[in-house]
Amino acid sequence: MIKLYQRFSRHLPQHCRYYPTCSHYTQIAVQRFGVFGLLMGLSRILRCQPFARGGFDPVPQHFSLRRNQDKIAIMKVSEKYYGQTAQQNQIKH
Repeated sequence: MIKLYQRFSRHLPQHCRYYPTCSHYTQIAVQRFGVFGLLMGLSRILRCQPFARGGFDPVPQHFSLRRNQDKIAIMKVSEKYYGQTAQQNQIKH
């Protein structure tokens, strides 16, 4: 279902507040946590509203329905997506 949605949404303008997108987040969460990953994905979709700050929000290493708050884990994952400069920028802030 997720892959079907991703194929369909490719033709729509991008409007996701988070990176990775909610569908990609759900896909990773399901791979890590099975059925509980669907709950994480649903929680992420519910957080995606006009007043959300959005931004980089990778799937946490441990099951959680809240936004990933582990700054060290976020820096490690951001290095994968953005390279060393993103990690240096996050340390300064």
